[in-house]
Amino acid sequence: MATARDRRAAVSALHRVGLIIKPTGIVGRVRPAGRRRTMKVRPSGRKPLLVTVLVFPGVRLLDVTGPIEVFTSANDFGGRYRVRMVSADGADVVTAAGTGLRVDLAAGQVQETSDVVVIPGGPEWPSLIKDDFLLDAVRVLDSRSRCTASICTGAFLLAAAGLLDGRKATTHWRFADQLALRYPQVTVEADALFVRDGHIMTSAGVSSGIDLSLALVEEHLGADVARAVAKDMVVFMQRPGGQSQFSVRTHSPRARPEMLRRVLDAVAEDPSAPHTLTTMARRAGVSTRHMTRLFHDEMTTTPARYVEQVRMEAAQAMLEGGDDPMATVARRTGFGSPESLRRAFIRNLGITPGTYRARFRTTDAAGATQHA
Repeated sequence: MATARDRRAAVSALHRVGLIIKPTGIVGRVRPAGRRRTMKVRPSGRKPLLVTVLVFPGVRLLDVTGPIEVFTSANDFGGRYRVRMVSADGADVVTAAGTGLRVDLAAGQVQETSDVVVIPGGPEWPSLIKDDFLLDAVRVLDSRSRCTASICTGAFLLAAAGLLDGRKATTHWRFADQLALRYPQVTVEADALFVRDGHIMTSAGVSSGIDLSLALVEEHLGADVARAVAKDMVVFMQRPGGQSQFSVRTHSPRARPEMLRRVLDAVAEDPSAPHTLTTMARRAGVSTRHMTRLFHDEMTTTPARYVEQVRMEAAQAMLEGGDDPMATVARRTGFGSPESLRRAFIRNLGITPGTYRARFRTTDAAGATQHA
């Protein structure tokens, strides 16, 4: 679900390409919005890089505006991107958020080769993959593109169009299993933020389209420009870890027994406390054997594994938001020592805490798959 901050970012992106939201909720093209006064580098005289975004009724708004914001922000730092929106029939569309988008032309009218074609997703993807007219538009745009990139469930459109056959790909973690099941000829990298295979790129859920777009900016214009855009947008240059970074309590099943909920709350409130199996069982008033069974039945994990996940999340938050020494991070999050913290990060994310903290270095765009 898009947050209020996501929606504000989406509106900002529309302003940046000369689009405003009218009182009726329809987006119309008007006199281009003024550039910010913080323009760092004037664009050179080279030919603009063309970005074509396919939109359709029910498209997810942030899937469209997230990449647009990245590419148009790059213009403030020496880039020259030209962004246009197309639909299958050339008609304007209304997004899943209820916002109207003004379309420039139909997919069949596209003549120029695009440097990037963006295929966003939408909540109604099961019906979209049955829309032959839309899938034909995807194929036409891909045939006239140097790079075709999907956002979130947009990967299903690429797969339904036959463009992912024999390729590696990713999508939102919630739908990765369905992508693999429906299209067995696609190798699904479920935890990747984005995957490149040939000229096709696929990204995970919603905001990962920003990660993918930053990687393309780095490829086109260099790491310095991509880093400047990331800092300007206050986002990761390369987000450490994969899709497994979402909140432990958010994605964990809701425990039914009140005694177990008390234990989970205690772990979340103070990860540094000694949450051994014995102390958790004592808090719940049950035996250690019964506590282990409760975690297995209700949380599909072990008590020790759950505690480590909560501590990992707390450590990630400290590393992202401060400059505390590793010894302090380890102590406050329950790992005890920097070495224990390091082993946990390597075991869970495949990187060290120091690497996790270094988040504004590079998108590592040359890599085929962006993992932890």
